[in-house]
Amino acid sequence: MRNYRLYLIEDEFAAHYFGRESMFFQLFREYERAFGELKYITGKQIKYITKTVEALKIHKLLQKQLGKIKGFKAEHGTYSIEINGRLSTAKLAVFQDFISVEATGSYEAETVFFEVLRKCESSFLAIDLDHERFGWLKPIKERKYV
Repeated sequence: MRNYRLYLIEDEFAAHYFGRESMFFQLFREYERAFGELKYITGKQIKYITKTVEALKIHKLLQKQLGKIKGFKAEHGTYSIEINGRLSTAKLAVFQDFISVEATGSYEAETVFFEVLRKCESSFLAIDLDHERFGWLKPIKERKYV
């Protein structure tokens, strides 16, 4: 099983740390492992570099984009999708500070969620602490600066 947390990173930090995403990963991993004062300090750092997730906007977007897809279900604010029977499944939950995605099987189901979310915001960073994987849903190099 793959467990992702998707965080919205403030644009200035996303641009500044492009190519050094491992620093974000290290911060989030340290927060998960920390206790006491270190947990408090890393929590404040995370709060500073992240934006609040606009839950209503995400809920509407998911319903609109995926509502008619076979295998998509919405129950109590949680969304799930099954592709090719049970060969690829993913479950998404929206929270104020992050979005949680749990996936099993092939990568198809989670990719469906990621594609919708990357169109919504340009600075989503996906982190899988268990498998030490991380990356942008929409690579920052695609952004055009004048």
